Amino acid sequence: MAKLTLDEWLARKESDRRFTENVRALKRIPYSGGSFEPFPAWLDSRLRAALEKDGIDRLYSHQSEALELVRGGRNVVLVTPTASGKTLCYNLPVLQRILEEPETRALYLFPTKALSQDQMHEVHSLINETGANIGTYTYDGDTPDDARQAIRRRGHVVVTNPDMLHAGILPHHTKWRQLFMNLRFVVIDELHVYRGVFGSHFANVLRRLDRVCRFYGVDPVYVCCSATVANPKEHAERLLERPVELIDESGAPRAGRTFILYNPPIVNRELGIRQSALTPARNMASELIENNIQTIVFTTSRLSVEVLVKYLKDRFGRGKPTDDKKVAGYRGGYLPNLRREIEAGLRERRVMGVVSTNALELGIDIGALDEVVLVQAPHSVSQAVQRIGRAGHQVGGESRGTLLPLDGLDFLHLAPWPERSSITTLRKRRRCLRRSTYWPRSSSP
Repeated sequence: MAKLTLDEWLARKESDRRFTENVRALKRIPYSGGSFEPFPAWLDSRLRAALEKDGIDRLYSHQSEALELVRGGRNVVLVTPTASGKTLCYNLPVLQRILEEPETRALYLFPTKALSQDQMHEVHSLINETGANIGTYTYDGDTPDDARQAIRRRGHVVVTNPDMLHAGILPHHTKWRQLFMNLRFVVIDELHVYRGVFGSHFANVLRRLDRVCRFYGVDPVYVCCSATVANPKEHAERLLERPVELIDESGAPRAGRTFILYNPPIVNRELGIRQSALTPARNMASELIENNIQTIVFTTSRLSVEVLVKYLKDRFGRGKPTDDKKVAGYRGGYLPNLRREIEAGLRERRVMGVVSTNALELGIDIGALDEVVLVQAPHSVSQAVQRIGRAGHQVGGESRGTLLPLDGLDFLHLAPWPERSSITTLRKRRRCLRRSTYWPRSSSP
């Protein structure tokens, strides 16, 4: 039986009345081309050769703008979509400065250890291509004790997280003299994570970092990145307590996208009860994986991950033993080696389906997925955009995202998604249903 492409599968679904009658909204975003700039004249020939070896012969316009601002000592907040090459915006000026002044040091802050490991491997591969002697190390709770002294002494780029900066680096800054005396760059990725109580704690950690930097007589350049912040300049300036330059116009090409709001079918029309979202999510994922359309399903709990993985493995594990490897789960609690194996399987397209909690929400490199299924609306619009952005990384390709409400709720009387109020409304409505209280109909269509 011939396999369907994503476009063919979607066309078949759109002609299926049982599917379309439950579609609340469907929006298509067409493919958009990119704008490019040549490499800056000051870029080292070794870095240029390393990029060209990876097939990069020019920069996106936002990358070129960021390089010039960081090179000029300006603090920058970069807000462009997922897979727009934000990593090069700080790696290139940092490595260029280290090649020019070998004593230069840089501190990279990522919110999770998994993301730290992923980004460390990326910058390490770029350094290996240059052949330069630049020490790049991850410093977190998993770092062996015997390696920590060597990292303090030889690390040009230290990759860590806010917790380790707070508990393991700043209180022992005298042991990190080599880092702080030569610190020129601080990179803060996934800026949208630092909000609320966690964000206020992180702001205080940055104040401590500033005090230590002033003690050693340095004033590093800050580079902040995110794909989903509504007020990036204001947010970054409140965190850093210093002016920043905003770059929010992306020069990267974008794949075409289709987004669908889907109500699970009604199972009790008198009471208005709908099917659990896990069932249509399982059916969609099964059809997509069967057609070799790489899919990620985001759920809200570890239990939901294991339930969906069990259903899908039973579906695809009946044939060859290798079919069982087509589907994997991904959540907190998995050993690091297993997580790295799943990530590699997604990049190499050996794993065609993955069911995950928010553990894969951030910018870990898992290749170019085709389809994202969200089971229940996330806690914020930025989380939804971040998850949908896990698909569509391939230039010129197509991707699709589907959002299904959980607990039998529907989108019939909600404001058009993704307005900020709609997610709050969904949660209020759920509380009313649990308490059997009246929920007034909205005037929205």
